[in-house]
Amino acid sequence: MSDVPFGFGPPDRDPERREPGRAGDQGGGDPFGLGALFGGLAGGGSPEDVLGKMPLFAELQKLMNWSGGPVNWDLARQSAISQLAPGHQPTSEAERTAAAEALRLADLWLDQVTEMPSGIDRTAAWSRVEWVEQTQPAWGALIDPLAERVVAAMTSALPQEAAMSFGPVAGIMGRMGGLMFGAQVGQALGKLAEEVLTSTDVGLPLAPAGTGVLVPQNLAAFAEGLDRPADEVRLFVALREAASQRLFAHVPWLRQQLQDAVHAYARGITIDREAIERGLTEAMSGMEGGIDPSNPESIQQLLGSGVLEPEETPEQQMALRRLETLLALVEGWVDTVVAAAAADRLPGHAALAETMRRRRASGGPAEQTFATLVGLQLRPRRLRDAATVWGAMGQQHGSTDRDRLWSHPDLLPTSDDLDEPLDFVARQGMDQELAELNADDAEPSTGGQDSDGSDGPIRREEGGEG
Repeated sequence: MSDVPFGFGPPDRDPERREPGRAGDQGGGDPFGLGALFGGLAGGGSPEDVLGKMPLFAELQKLMNWSGGPVNWDLARQSAISQLAPGHQPTSEAERTAAAEALRLADLWLDQVTEMPSGIDRTAAWSRVEWVEQTQPAWGALIDPLAERVVAAMTSALPQEAAMSFGPVAGIMGRMGGLMFGAQVGQALGKLAEEVLTSTDVGLPLAPAGTGVLVPQNLAAFAEGLDRPADEVRLFVALREAASQRLFAHVPWLRQQLQDAVHAYARGITIDREAIERGLTEAMSGMEGGIDPSNPESIQQLLGSGVLEPEETPEQQMALRRLETLLALVEGWVDTVVAAAAADRLPGHAALAETMRRRRASGGPAEQTFATLVGLQLRPRRLRDAATVWGAMGQQHGSTDRDRLWSHPDLLPTSDDLDEPLDFVARQGMDQELAELNADDAEPSTGGQDSDGSDGPIRREEGGEG
């Protein structure tokens, strides 16, 4: 799979699957008939006339007329479902019943280890196709801003000489971009749907609010080779889903903070025009005959040269660091409360937890797919450090003080705090003692109002309990 953000790479970089020099070939060398498209436009035909004469594009004209945003989600959905169709297994009534029972039991166990109430109003067992359909709105909110920024950055940075080489094609490049993004997003979602176990498997809540989800077909595949009973594996995964749902339901700012971090990464996409011009000059000098609009091979060669790829900026690196920290804190909290709920009840909990940690930390197909979707990796790199914070907080200060850190973003440990997680936990005890002393000192004269803003959030929490 390409590591390049979607839209930047050619559809097929395998030279054995291409036949150069056959611009009008509808087969393996030019599967979409781009040679005929570019050649027809070069000969003076309008884009609509050319599209109407080409069977494939005639079928895709309604997709070309997409006006719903920078990603053609109709095409993405169709592409993902067609990819999943051969192995599609609809969920049975027995699987839906088993999922509902596992999620309900998971919630009962979690009630004993956290004061956060259940975040599940309804349960569901989705097939892979249903996962694609039901999570599409969440993907749209996440990906559309990034795709829009990519298109804007590329358009503004493309040198005039290169833009002129595309000639009449420029008029339909926006719609072509929508198709290109839609096709790649659809392919990625199809692969992701074959891996996910729940609606929160990628670290973000993708299901409609209040819906706890298991994907039975993928759960069965995950359980193979684990040497644990299927019911035990299902319940372990249900605990993780139920814990994630509690967190996202009762920490109202968390979902938005994660999306904001992704969008901050998108806003940082900038392209150095001078570097683009230098790269294009070098790339074109190495291409026999330069860019030939009638030959899609030359255009694919340009796209594959890497000169049009954006460079990661310091602002993006900061956004990525914040995103990785938040994801690690979410994953670490889920690990901690699931361990507390399951340690004495599920014999294979330790082995299952370690399998899940390796699955997330090593970056499996699901993470690689998401990297292709948005151009960055959603990996909780500080997972073990975050889990250390939550585990130590529970042991030293209790689950109530542990979960109170989610009451405001400023109370959470930062990336620097995760460098020394036990020091952060020790400071929480000192801060609490200082807050209690300050509250006692302030009570006779001011009623406990803050004299400065340094410990306000903690003092207000303590005052609320008193």
